[in-house]
Amino acid sequence: MVGTCYTEPMNVGLTLRPVLFLLLLAPCLRAQAPPLPPLSTESPSQTLREFEAKYQSATRLQATFLERYRENGRVVRVESGDAYFLRPGKMRWDYQAPEKNTFLVDGKYVWFYSPADHTVTRMPSKQSDDWRTPLAFLTSHMKLSRLCPRIVAAPDEQPSLPDGVVYRCTLRNTAEHDSSAKAVLFELSPQAELNRIVIPQEGGIELEFSFKGWRWNPDLDKALFQFTPPRDVVIVNGLLPDTPGLRQ
Repeated sequence: MVGTCYTEPMNVGLTLRPVLFLLLLAPCLRAQAPPLPPLSTESPSQTLREFEAKYQSATRLQATFLERYRENGRVVRVESGDAYFLRPGKMRWDYQAPEKNTFLVDGKYVWFYSPADHTVTRMPSKQSDDWRTPLAFLTSHMKLSRLCPRIVAAPDEQPSLPDGVVYRCTLRNTAEHDSSAKAVLFELSPQAELNRIVIPQEGGIELEFSFKGWRWNPDLDKALFQFTPPRDVVIVNGLLPDTPGLRQ
């Protein structure tokens, strides 16, 4: 028996809410932001240029990740696993600890599989077309200047790496419609690799994603980005949550 399918609104809990920030599909961005200003080779922004060129040259990406979910400065959940990206518009996050879950975007649907709950949540990826995160360029050919019309170095922020550089990114939608919105932080290593992203939200909520072991164009089977529901699981056609801070 193939999984049973239901259609109902979902009150997405703590486990699923963080990964919903990673609905990176943003083909509806049409407005062209002004290009970044010319940079000196001695400027920290040279690393930013190298970072963008390095990641956009790859059609496939792989890394290990550590995800921290904070409320009012207190870490309430830590998760880790492996992430895979395939252009255009596909990705897979295999959570390994503290429990195994899979978050997958196959280009048509967004899937979240929780083996412990015997439940699969599914939603059309088109519902996420207007989401914005600093990771969008990992699954598209979007330039950083289209996602973040304003990117500046953040010397007041402590990097996690000895020679890391932290940048402050004001997302396009928040920049145009919400002057009070907090900017997203991301940290690059001296080798122009994405090391960390910090996403502040309303209500004292903050998400931090740290990455290690980036691989460019690894040999990834396309089946990795396809989801076949296991037998005897419940498939729920969920709706995107109306949680403050999730919709940009």
